[in-house]
Amino acid sequence: MICGSMFSGKTEELIRRMRRASFAKQRVEIFKPAIDTRYSEENVVSHDQHAIQSTPVDSSSSILLLSSDADVVGIDEAQFFDDGLVKVCNELANKGVRVIIAGLDMDFQGRPFGPIPGLCAIADEVTKVHAICVKCGALAYISHRGLARRTIRFDGSPTGRKAQIGYINLRKYEKTRNHL
Repeated sequence: MICGSMFSGKTEELIRRMRRASFAKQRVEIFKPAIDTRYSEENVVSHDQHAIQSTPVDSSSSILLLSSDADVVGIDEAQFFDDGLVKVCNELANKGVRVIIAGLDMDFQGRPFGPIPGLCAIADEVTKVHAICVKCGALAYISHRGLARRTIRFDGSPTGRKAQIGYINLRKYEKTRNHL
């Protein structure tokens, strides 16, 4: 399990681990939510533009159907999957499949996000990665989301108006309130 805030390197680490498994001649399958079309409709792509072929799926149950021959299954943007993802990952692991998951652990308000808490609970290993606060340079613990023309929107695009504008060190922010 690889979790953390936006721009912390979760997808980059997932791609790295999946490539290592491929180099070791293991059969790999990578999945992402079909709604994730930010950089590519089919590939998992990091913000640094590193990419790996993946299969977009509409629900977690599709992962079981499409990964029957895999030694290693990778799942990106896990926070956007349904809560059934926990059961799917348990089933895969019980069959001897290595499962590597990347996702946001908290939303912009610091609340647990989607199935990630359940996945962290059953994971053999959890890697928490952090972005850097754009205000103070400290480690960022949550993603910051602002307003774009009075509408909150999240499109994840690298250009244009984005609701997501930075990351804050919540602990320092709570003390100073001068961050935003």
